[in-house]
Amino acid sequence: MAGTGNITHLALELFTRTAGIKLVHVPYKGGGPAVTDVMAGHVSLYFGTVALAGPLMRAGKVKALGVSTPKRTAAFPNVPTIAESGVPGFQVSGWYGLLAPAKTPEAVLRKLNVEAAKAVLADDVKDKLVNALGVDPVAGPPAELDALIRTDIAKWRKVVAELGITAEQ
Repeated sequence: MAGTGNITHLALELFTRTAGIKLVHVPYKGGGPAVTDVMAGHVSLYFGTVALAGPLMRAGKVKALGVSTPKRTAAFPNVPTIAESGVPGFQVSGWYGLLAPAKTPEAVLRKLNVEAAKAVLADDVKDKLVNALGVDPVAGPPAELDALIRTDIAKWRKVVAELGITAEQ
């Protein structure tokens, strides 16, 4: 995995716990070296992003075993979710969100949300996000992002605490 304490490392640890298996975390200084070692057969698997692995998947250099998201990705609709593949309950999603200062007026937040949704869901932007980066764009009300952030904090806090994981500096 690319480093220690980041989302790919935490995904691996959550996967091993959910699947009831043992895997050894091999920290790398980035996703590129990690996926290179997968291609070379030096390591068996890698939890990585579609943005990094997608071109290698299309070129037949690596094989996707599953996506960690709750539903299949539009970039690779034939790749099953890990839950579909026999590890029910496993779900990890990376995400990007648009945040504003806490005291931003509600009217401004609503306007930002509407305009950001229009931008991210515009056909040309959506096409680039899906096909170039493997990102499935989502737009919704600020309360949904707030709930996602709170859920993720609780989930990862528990995994980090139970396994005694610390981030590298």
